[in-house]
Amino acid sequence: MPVLEMKVSGMTCDHCVRSVTKAIQARDPHARVKVDLAEGLVSAETALDRAGAVRAIEEAGYKVLPCARD
Repeated sequence: MPVLEMKVSGMTCDHCVRSVTKAIQARDPHARVKVDLAEGLVSAETALDRAGAVRAIEEAGYKVLPCARD
């Protein structure tokens, strides 16, 4: 599975980590999600395309920021 890396704003605590992880896994139950709160980074090994992962995160109430690679 491809790995998506996204810069996400609005994550401040363990609840945020769980919310983002659950949002992605609700669309792809086999996704492996890692969240780095200090850096505001989400790394997801998922079958979702980037747009689907962004949509899931933003529907959970967080903002995906553009990366230099985007």
